[in-house]
Amino acid sequence: MGILYQIGIHFFILSLRIASIFNLKIRAGLEGRKNWSSILENIPKNVQVIWFHCASLGEFDQGLPVMHMIKNNTPNAFILVTFFSPSGMEHYHKRTHPVDKALYLPFDTKINALTFIQKAKPKLAVFVKYEFWPNFILECRSSNVKLVSISTLLRKNQIYFKGYGRFFARILKKIDYFFVQNEETKSLLESIGIKDITLSGDTRYDRVLQHKEATTESDSILSKFSAQGPILIAGSSWESEEKIIKQFMESNPETKVIIAPHNIKRANIERIGTLLDQATMCYTDYNEAHVEQVLILDTIGHLSAAYQYADYALIGGGFSGSLHNIIEAAAFGLPVFFGPHHEKFPEAQGFIDGDIGFVVENAKQLSDKIKALGNQDELKQKIEAFVRDQAGATNKIVNHSFITNTLKQK
Repeated sequence: MGILYQIGIHFFILSLRIASIFNLKIRAGLEGRKNWSSILENIPKNVQVIWFHCASLGEFDQGLPVMHMIKNNTPNAFILVTFFSPSGMEHYHKRTHPVDKALYLPFDTKINALTFIQKAKPKLAVFVKYEFWPNFILECRSSNVKLVSISTLLRKNQIYFKGYGRFFARILKKIDYFFVQNEETKSLLESIGIKDITLSGDTRYDRVLQHKEATTESDSILSKFSAQGPILIAGSSWESEEKIIKQFMESNPETKVIIAPHNIKRANIERIGTLLDQATMCYTDYNEAHVEQVLILDTIGHLSAAYQYADYALIGGGFSGSLHNIIEAAAFGLPVFFGPHHEKFPEAQGFIDGDIGFVVENAKQLSDKIKALGNQDELKQKIEAFVRDQAGATNKIVNHSFITNTLKQK
């Protein structure tokens, strides 16, 4: 299987090169990987390089609290971040972050892994959530670079736990320590003989609370729009959620809606306006003299702070199985609603079990469940308390003896 993987990774690279002819996002990823080796040349000497690998922007957000704490605790820490996806590389700088250098992860060939580790010389490697590249993992082990996985989330139907996936299971065993999100992941790793595991939780809870505390400035546009409510916000919406919003507004004309679409390209904004079949206005074109019932956030970076201006949140991706971050909305005390396909997101089931998250499949269900919520102030306090109770993963990770001992070693 190892030989097949080495052959397969080269075919994978070839397929991306072909696909890049037709796909701008893939082309951006390939272009961004050019000259990656030279980017590593000017890492200062006498620093401790802590390398974080994040598949995309969501995993970067998950790793951010750990990056911040390690940077604060380790004066000579140099935070090196790699991304696989262009969405991470192109947007990470819009976050408040401690990153010293960021680049695309080179493709997972043996020579790339060897060159990367030799040039970067990481003291500690941190893979966030679930992306595991065999050659990089094997090179970390060969070069005596300690490697941990944080906020790890795995499912029983993945290849690591199948009879034909023994090669990939052996790769996981090369990782020195796992800090996992839930008991299921811990049990799955134990089932293939991995013992160095801590059930630390999801660092996103720390991330959203930090962001909430840092959100001190008022947004004049959102504040004016939400002055008269109630307000429903659709976070990272797709067409399925937007169709629900259209029907919901027909039976709830008193509710104003903020839509933050997953795709903010002009053509998609126009599609949403046509779908809703009523006057809308965009954040970038806001006119206080002509306030409409729908405000579309046609910007990047406003969503997480915009939740504080709403009363309820309909989160996108629950109809496709790619549920967006529901924790961001809950940090501001909002009950969250989402589609039925949330199996890959255990936090959704936790919200459902805690009666602070609700599955909806149509506008009537959304309307009925909002009306059944009861006392809004009590619910807000309950949701905020739930989020606080889930926090603390960052401390468990950074202050763990494996991490502290690794960073103390000369």
